[in-house]
This record gives sequence, structure tokens and C-alpha cells, in this order.
Amino acid sequence: MTHDHDLVLRPTVAQTEAALNPPAGRNGGDLVVETLTGLGATTVFGLPGQHALGMFDALRRSTLKYVGLRVENNAGFAADAYGRITGEAAPLLLSTGPGALMSLAALQEAAAASAPVLAIGSQVPVAGLGGGRHGYLHELRDQQASFRDVVKSVHTVRTQSQIPSAIAAAWESALTAPHGPVWVEIPQDVLLAETSLPVVTAMDATPEEVVPRPELTAVAAHLLANAERPAIIAGGGVVRSDASGKLLALAERLDVPVVTTFGGKGAFPWEHPLSLQSWLEDRHTTDFLEDADVLLVVGSGLGELSSNYHTFAPRGRVIQIEADAGKLESNHPALGIHADARLALQALLETVGERTDPAAAERVAAVLGKVRDRIAAQDLGPEQRIVAAVREALPDRAPSFWDMTILAYWAWSAFDARHPNTMHSAQGAGGLGYGFPAALGAAAADPSQPVLAVSGDGGAMYSIAELATAKQYGLDVTWLIVDDGGYGILREYMTGAFGEATATELTRPDFVALSESFGVPAALTTPETLATDLAKALATPGPSVVVLPALLRMFEPTHL
Repeated sequence: MTHDHDLVLRPTVAQTEAALNPPAGRNGGDLVVETLTGLGATTVFGLPGQHALGMFDALRRSTLKYVGLRVENNAGFAADAYGRITGEAAPLLLSTGPGALMSLAALQEAAAASAPVLAIGSQVPVAGLGGGRHGYLHELRDQQASFRDVVKSVHTVRTQSQIPSAIAAAWESALTAPHGPVWVEIPQDVLLAETSLPVVTAMDATPEEVVPRPELTAVAAHLLANAERPAIIAGGGVVRSDASGKLLALAERLDVPVVTTFGGKGAFPWEHPLSLQSWLEDRHTTDFLEDADVLLVVGSGLGELSSNYHTFAPRGRVIQIEADAGKLESNHPALGIHADARLALQALLETVGERTDPAAAERVAAVLGKVRDRIAAQDLGPEQRIVAAVREALPDRAPSFWDMTILAYWAWSAFDARHPNTMHSAQGAGGLGYGFPAALGAAAADPSQPVLAVSGDGGAMYSIAELATAKQYGLDVTWLIVDDGGYGILREYMTGAFGEATATELTRPDFVALSESFGVPAALTTPETLATDLAKALATPGPSVVVLPALLRMFEPTHL
């Protein structure tokens, strides 16, 4: 009887010869890029720095495509989007200290949105590790401590022989459900020293699947099949695990209404008779979900935005499928099933019988009618027309990336994503500056589609330097900047809370002239010409900017 661990793959004569005679002129950085290549990486993002030069020099000797951004945080956002679009771990190469720390906001967004990012940073020389104060450039007492609360796992390398194993372990961690960012740090001298180690060959770091317990899915199937008023909340986990088809099959088999969270946009067909769409910040939707006697929550922790700011109080039985064990029952008691959404939905499909509810579609239509009436009573026609114009201009399968701006807040509730994994925003961590650099990462991942980025003028200034990146690499991104002269949503929040706003008004540049100074074509548009101007820009290869001066308003909240 043999076991897998008894089987050792013996090298061929050619492999032995190559291992005994590695090419000259390699350093620790070569072990990094060789390991990434062996794991299947094709593209890396980042920004060089003094301690990390060993890695960047090694890129010359590799087949990896490098996309360099102008700010580390923006490089992190680009890697985040690459991971979301491809489902692969996106390598992010960074330097020590300030360069590394500049990526933290982007890595927090990747963690909140379950985007697989493999961040590899340099460190001070080995002699400086351990907390002593040696006075090295960029030195921190404990650099990895700054990342430990943000990323899924931390991996520190002290010798060249540890590089392949550490990166492979980090790769596996990043791609284990739920996906997320990981941190590897390698000292400067380890990266720069010549190496006699053999060239790293193909490596297997396939993550183990998070499989549901069969006794739990059996109970869930029984509850759903016998429910009188079931409902489903589909979160980002459905999109990340490519489970939209299984969700649709389950909803149709059971005649169950489905609402998608803001992170789960596109997980369920928008115009389907059972689709409650994404009006989670509306009390009519909240009331409907509270009335469900069985509520299936798939791939969502029912956090602040998904619970109408924690006003949602379910009265029925909750079933929660979630790959992040920390989110199970973190907000509501439930039958918690720790599993990848795709595997759990497949288990339910194999177990549950059919259920018929002729009134389900009527109840969905009634809720959506109430939502429309509530919005219509607030004189928000211009905002709705702008959302519709963006939808009209954007090709169905083209991805869009939305910054934290009023138009994005509208899009969370009102935008039809049409296909899974095509609408992304920074709503996980809520930081500014996400939209444009993320769109650049998506364009690098799939050059076959144009990509849309949407920002306000405040958020745009966080990433304006990346116009140079877009131009340098010819990335096909159209950037819609809604210019309202300030931090528009904060202006609304402060006016509503305090009667007037403070620190929200901004002096901003002429965005058209600024874009053109980078060699990026730009156009000034109006709400009436937006659809035409945006469609033209999206149809033109390469980067472009469309500027819309507009003061938008949000619909009234229902959670206050």
C-alpha cells in the first residue's frame, strides 16, 4: 500500500544536469521571479525601491510582464482588480518601509473584497531584523506587524533557500477561499546576493477547497424546500467563486426571490422575475427580507451596507453560507455553513427538491414598485438619467470600477451589471482613489474589453498620476470624472447632520487640460450628451477621460 507522501518524483537526467549547472549571473531576485513564473503568474505590478532592486533587476531575465504604477497604493488597487478579474493571485512588488506602508489601504480593500493579491516587499538586511535600531534606511521595528492586521497571512524570508517555499505558501493562502491579500518580505541582502541554487521549476500550490458539511446542507435543503416565504441574499462570495449559474438554478428550482449585495452585483440577472435587484438601502427591501421565514445568505457577512446600516432584523430562520469563518453568525444567529459558495450551492442543488410559488414574482414586482415610487417622489430624475446614460454607453461585458463617489452610491443600488464580475467598487473598505488604478489593472488582465473607471473630482486627485501609467502602457481605460467641486457625499452627510459642511470644498484643476498634458485625450460632457461622449471614448482604443460637471444628490436614506 502506498500513500501520496511516499511518492517522490525523480528528476530526469536533463533536469539533474540543469540543476547542477544553473546559469550564472542570478541573484535572490531571480528566485522570486522564477517562483512566480513556476506558480503560473504572467503579470506583476509594483514600484521599485532601493531595497527591492534585486527583484526588479531579475525581471529583465524573466518572461513576466511588468506594469509599474506611480504610487504604491495605486499599484495595490491595480493588483486587486487583476485578481478580481482573473481569479489568479496578482503579484505586487514593493520596497521597504514607506513604499510598503503606502500599499496598506489598497491591501485593506483587497482583504474586504476577497481579492487575491500576493504582495512581496523587501526588508532591511538580515542583520537588521529582530527589532534592534541599526539605522538602516526605511527601517521599522517590526514591518510585518503593520501588515498582520490587514492581510490573510505573513511570510518572512531569511535565506535564499526559503524563497520558493515562502512564496508558494503565500500563493496558496491568497487563493484559498475566501481569497485575499498576503504579505511576503525578503531582506535586501538576500535579494541581491548571487545564488548558486538551481532555477526554480513549476510548482504546485493548489489551495484546498472549503467543502460544506453534508449534514448542514441537508438541513438547509429541508428548510428551503418547506419554507413558505423564503428569500436569498447573494453576496460577493457568489461572484468570487463563479457560482452565479448555480444560484440561478437554485432560485428557479425553489421559486425564491433574490437580492444581490453591492459586492455581489451581477450575481443574479437584474431583470429576472425573481430579482429584487440591489435596493438594500431601501426599507421596502429590508421589510421584505425581514418577513422571510427562511433566509439563505450566500457569500455575505451581512455587514453594514448589506444590512441597511444594521437596521435589518430577520425574524425567520437564517442559513448563512460563507467561506470566511470569522463572518459566520457574526451579525445574526444562523445555521452557519463554512464553505465556498459554489460548492455549497452545488450541494443544495443535489439535495433539494422542487418548490413552486406562483406568487413569488408578484411579491418581487410589488416591492420594486414601492421602491420606484419612493425614489420618484424625491425629484431625482437627473441622477437616474445619468446612471442610465452610463449603462447605455458601456458594453455589456466591459468591466467597470467605481470610486467612492455619489454616482457610485447610486450605482450600487440602481446599476444593472448584466454579467457577473463586471462591476467593482471600493465599498469593501471604503477608501478613496480606487476606481482609475483598479481599472488599469483590469485592462492589463484582459485587453480584449474596454474598461470604465468612475470617480468624483476628489477621488480623482488621489490617482491623477496614473494617467502617465495609462499612457505608457496604452491601457484601454475610459475615466469618467464627475466634477462637483468637492467631496460630494461628505458634503451631503455633513449638511444633513450639522446644517452645513466643513472641509468638503476643493480647488481642482482643469481636468481636460490636465489629461491632455499627459497625452491622454479628454472631453467635457453634459448630462444630455454623456451617453454619446462616453460611448465614443469607450470605442476608441487606449486611455481617455470624460469630465462631467454635475452636482448630484443621493436618494433619501431609510435607516435613519
